[in-house]
Amino acid sequence: MRILAIDYGKRRTGIAVTDPLQIIANGLTTVDTKQLMPFLSNYFQKEKVERAVIGLPVQPNGQPSENAARVRSFAGEFRKAFPEIPLDFYDERFTSVIAHRTMLEGGLPMMKRRDKALVDEISACIILQDYMQVTRNNQTTDFRK
Repeated sequence: MRILAIDYGKRRTGIAVTDPLQIIANGLTTVDTKQLMPFLSNYFQKEKVERAVIGLPVQPNGQPSENAARVRSFAGEFRKAFPEIPLDFYDERFTSVIAHRTMLEGGLPMMKRRDKALVDEISACIILQDYMQVTRNNQTTDFRK
């Protein structure tokens, strides 16, 4: 079964998933946030997902960012719509910066690096990779805040 990560945004939402063995995180797509719930419903009908992880936007000082309330509201909708799929929060600080750096180091042309949808998808992948790393190392971080 897969783990799915969500980089929730006001306009666009990046989505990443693991392979069925949960070894590798891959960017899946970016979805218009208004179409996110129908997209997830359709995806969950096709693929078995063990757990979902959503990036919780936090400021560098540890305080919630302005998007945190929207993320928590969406998390409530998610839990109501898909009660069988556990949902964890994961600190997404600096994922956009890391995504941009990854794109630059990967040699993507400037026009591709300006593609905000691609940045969101890569950010979701980074959230998922970090989450998997932490859980593999059995670190005692409470993801359910």
